Amino acid sequence: MKVLKFGGTSVGTVDSLRNVKRIVDSLEEPAVVVVSALGGLTDRLIATARAAAQGEDSFRDDVAGFARRHSEIIEALVPSDRRTEVSATVRGLTAQLLEIYTGLSLIRDLPAKTLDLVVSFGERMSSVIVADILENAVHADSLEFIRTEKWFNRDIAARQLTDSLISEKIALPLAATVVTGGFISRDKDTGDITNLGRGGSDYTAALIAARLGADLLEIWTDVDGFMTADPRIIPDARVIPDMSFIESMELCSYGAKVIYPPTIYPVFHRNIPIRILNTHNPSAPGTLITDSSDSLPADVRGVSSVKKTAMVSVTGSLTANVAEINSRSFNAMARNGISILLVAQPASDAAFSIALAEADAGKAMEALRAEFAPELQEGSVREVSLETDLTVLAVVRESIKEIKGLGARLVNTLQRYGVDVKAVSDGASETTIAIIVPDSDAVRSLRLVHSACFSGQQAQ
Repeated sequence: MKVLKFGGTSVGTVDSLRNVKRIVDSLEEPAVVVVSALGGLTDRLIATARAAAQGEDSFRDDVAGFARRHSEIIEALVPSDRRTEVSATVRGLTAQLLEIYTGLSLIRDLPAKTLDLVVSFGERMSSVIVADILENAVHADSLEFIRTEKWFNRDIAARQLTDSLISEKIALPLAATVVTGGFISRDKDTGDITNLGRGGSDYTAALIAARLGADLLEIWTDVDGFMTADPRIIPDARVIPDMSFIESMELCSYGAKVIYPPTIYPVFHRNIPIRILNTHNPSAPGTLITDSSDSLPADVRGVSSVKKTAMVSVTGSLTANVAEINSRSFNAMARNGISILLVAQPASDAAFSIALAEADAGKAMEALRAEFAPELQEGSVREVSLETDLTVLAVVRESIKEIKGLGARLVNTLQRYGVDVKAVSDGASETTIAIIVPDSDAVRSLRLVHSACFSGQQAQ
């Protein structure tokens, strides 16, 4: 049994939905299909909610446009004997949406709970429509079985309850293909509609696949698979035919937007392979992700990058005590809900640096200054400093340490072409070498690193 997830670009138009129908209807046995909202709709739902909360009356035209877009798909693809029922369902949902927007325009406010409710309508409509487009398919409302709980003021999956409800609502063996929406959920305590955040549809599919013991999780998107780099920056980047779970997690964590990073964890622990496929080019073999790749390449697996990164550095004699500086810095970040991208080695040996999202930089500075206030006063910590407008380049391959001197070779390449290398993380990870450069040099640096890794030639 397979679980297939189709993203917004896969369900965004009549033509792409025809591809989805061909893919699913050609399966030899029923599957579980998880769908996102129509391409671009979630952003529009959010923008309209904000406009309504500011008193703009354009929300009425926006809702009419949402209804029209869904109706055009229904008219084009849903069989005539099901069209009336699915049209009525979608009309009911858009009517509810209009009422919510009207309320927002009156109170001139947009509570977080209401925004979660608003964005749920995309998946609620798309999943109903897709279930009626397919042959031998039934709809399952993900609001009935995906549950969340609060963690650092974020909604995360309540795994034990969610697993139990998945088994209850999606019984095996499947009598028909089950279509459900991803992304949306309910709080396990209050019953309020919540969501799993950006990429949550991928995660929903992984939760279902893991609980049901699927043979394969297929993520259908608009690219042919994982590539050695972003093809918009590196035109000669190529598809990676196979890779390990760990390699895919690292590439995703450092900016490869093929799948949502947490997607990998549930299926990784159940050893369920993932295949990345292109809805618009279904004959392409894609990328297969397993517990261990078929072959370890002579060089790296791929290169990715994260822009809008900051580096916070602690300098002074205390940094010689590696265990203390690491423990206290990490704990300070954890207490404030700040995620660390990596620990970096800057040019100065008497410094300890961490890279993190630029949006967290101010909070991280405050946390570290508070943590090391006694040492700042007595001098064993000289200063806590911040550098922004940085990019992290990540070079990924399992057992990357086996490629002797790779980190030094890449740094030398960048410096030879005038790139100001701010810091390097080489040796701390078995899978990744990370190099921090200025945002202004990000594109050129990515090209140089990719060329050095995959062709042995440096390109400016």
